[in-house]
Amino acid sequence: MDRSAETNMSDTSTMTPLPKQSAPIKAEAAAVTRLVLTDFRNYASLKLDVSPSPVVLTGENGAGKTNLLEAVSFMSPGRGLRRAKLPDVTRRGQSVWAVAATLQDQTGETGIGTGLEPVSADNGSDPSSRRVVHIDGVPARSANVLADYAVVGWLTPQMDRLFVEGASARRRFLDRLVYGFDTGHARRVSAYEKSLRERARLLRSGQRDPAWLSALESTMAEHGIAVAAARRDAVLRLGNAMDEGFGLAGENFPRAEVRAEGVVEDWLEDHPAVEVESRFLDALKASRDQDAISGGARTGPHRSDMGVTHGPKSMPAGQCSTGEQKALLIAIILADARLQAARLGRAPILLLDEVAAHLDDTRRAALFEELIEIGGQAWLTGTDATLFQPLRNKAQFVTVSHGEIAYAA
Repeated sequence: MDRSAETNMSDTSTMTPLPKQSAPIKAEAAAVTRLVLTDFRNYASLKLDVSPSPVVLTGENGAGKTNLLEAVSFMSPGRGLRRAKLPDVTRRGQSVWAVAATLQDQTGETGIGTGLEPVSADNGSDPSSRRVVHIDGVPARSANVLADYAVVGWLTPQMDRLFVEGASARRRFLDRLVYGFDTGHARRVSAYEKSLRERARLLRSGQRDPAWLSALESTMAEHGIAVAAARRDAVLRLGNAMDEGFGLAGENFPRAEVRAEGVVEDWLEDHPAVEVESRFLDALKASRDQDAISGGARTGPHRSDMGVTHGPKSMPAGQCSTGEQKALLIAIILADARLQAARLGRAPILLLDEVAAHLDDTRRAALFEELIEIGGQAWLTGTDATLFQPLRNKAQFVTVSHGEIAYAA
């Protein structure tokens, strides 16, 4: 790994750790130590240097706090925490954007760069259609490679309705839980979805080349079974973690019972993967006529869901109060982070947007203590710096004001 990226720490980078709990976690975690933005959202140009400890971003609404979290979220596969179209991320009046970061872990430093591909006369491509990624200056084949360097999870106000809206957002949330234990999951999801789209295109066109359709369906079955199995494994691990008392779910946040729900997942419950793959292939072939009309495919992990129940109340999460739903999400995120730290020896980077403002004092203090205990880097935002008082001398405080930053003393 490239160790050439220098890090210019502020005075706030010397932190006093919280006292350890009875079962401390000593996890090596990837952390962003430098973030450089170019024409990203409201930032024309920005360089932010931090240490691996928690980062607290405070400032008034619209100052650009969430934009910084979004920039960090692009250190992972996908479209970032807002799931924005790539051109929408560009600063007004500009055509491309870039985010560069130095990731530090126990092996050293890695330079990550990503952004829109500039207009090129050589390939004639639309820069809005392609995200490029460089690792230590070397172009990567796709953004999926980022899962090999850091796992990034987040909670945002937009996710408050995760349990009452469509299944697609819950699938993405579950897939991010999988990434921590299976870095190849993003590539398999991408390969599955690519074959799914190509099969749908062929069926709509009426040009049903049997050999090509069979090849696409074989790819869908191979990757689809692996995707469904990884999701099942993830929720089983999470359930065991909750049972074993990982995190604060049993003390300050409700226990969340998480399930991977879907036809393929149900098949895997009772049958070996080889048999399920064959059954999935048969289902795809049998549904070709209907799929040609409706688009997509009637069966597959692209139709799966993540079911969540409030354990103490035995109540579906979607029927819980807004506050209870938020607490369930936090419980899941914390348990997963602690599980990664304990079992894999590394913790994810957590991006928590306006989370502290919606918790009472007891839960807020428990959240902060747990973040320190887990040992990974967390980025938190809020308008009121006093809410983060328990993190003084334990985190870095940065004030954000309309595209400018100031390090707090």
